[in-house]
Amino acid sequence: MGVRVDLRSDTVTQPTSAMRAAMMSAPLGDDVFGDDPSVNALQERIAVLTGKEAALFMASGTQSNLCGMMAHCERGDEYIVGQNAHTYRYEGGGAAVLGSIQPQPLVQNADGQMSLGDIAAAIKPDDPHFARTRLLCLENTWNGHPMPQSYLQQATDLARQHGLAAHLDGARVFNAAVARGGDALKNLRNIVDLFDSVSICFSKGLGAPVGSALCGSRALIERARRWRKMVGGGLRQSGLLAAAAHHALDHHVDRLADDHALAQRLAQGLAGIEGLKVRSAQTNIVFVDVADGRGPDLLAHLERHGVRATGLIGLRFVTHLDVDEAGIDHAIACTQAFFAQGASGSASQAAGTAVY
Repeated sequence: MGVRVDLRSDTVTQPTSAMRAAMMSAPLGDDVFGDDPSVNALQERIAVLTGKEAALFMASGTQSNLCGMMAHCERGDEYIVGQNAHTYRYEGGGAAVLGSIQPQPLVQNADGQMSLGDIAAAIKPDDPHFARTRLLCLENTWNGHPMPQSYLQQATDLARQHGLAAHLDGARVFNAAVARGGDALKNLRNIVDLFDSVSICFSKGLGAPVGSALCGSRALIERARRWRKMVGGGLRQSGLLAAAAHHALDHHVDRLADDHALAQRLAQGLAGIEGLKVRSAQTNIVFVDVADGRGPDLLAHLERHGVRATGLIGLRFVTHLDVDEAGIDHAIACTQAFFAQGASGSASQAAGTAVY
């Protein structure tokens, strides 16, 4: 096949040759014993970058969110979360199933925001009839859109007024920081300073093959370390993976702006096609609504022509470091060809069944 471009997610990236070299030269130990120097250095570095006392390297964002929530809450406690938030909808119900933490999901607006009034109303009184409300979970970016700083400030202020902790699912928080313009690391601190804990993925736009970090107080991280062991997250010579994350922090933060520019190029190229409604692209994710139920057919057409996307909540295209302008232009041209010729046949199923 000719051109191939994988726009399903920024999780599909391959380690660069420089990243592979860094991994192979990393000094190693045994992280379960706490003596892998590469892991320890990464944890110290990301703790400093986020302004937290400590950090814990984990296999995935799902695991770091789970361990974070279980470190904040006890059995019978409750966390407030958006109805479509990743921690509630797309992580297998782990907090409820494994942590016995009740979710209190709330309706979100198109920008992913729960109303402050709804949050306040959902906080339970101290009464044995109710689960104990202990935690507010937010997400940034939301469907590729950076959460406004003013909303994050107001929501976390509200949480603290009621004695709640606040956790940020920051899988793509570096994208949010870069999208604000200026000093990305300063922007990162402005965001995460509002939260008691944050989960950050290295394996999405930053391009590492595996890994996330949970950052928070020393006491919270020690509780999370115990939970990480219980859920099978203790890793051994994981400095190989930590080295990839180190390399990503050194070389792949500012270049996230390139992914954002490619997403804008894609959105602009698709915007003029009759039958498509393109939602604005603010970082590296473009959502497209397809008229007349033709989304599955379009996905199948794109797949036949070497373009991969997902189709669970509208069509989703995600740019990343393994995508270039030629790939974006190919995706646009294939989409234009589909609508020019009309849909023929029907796809047996949409490509992709989950959001990552």
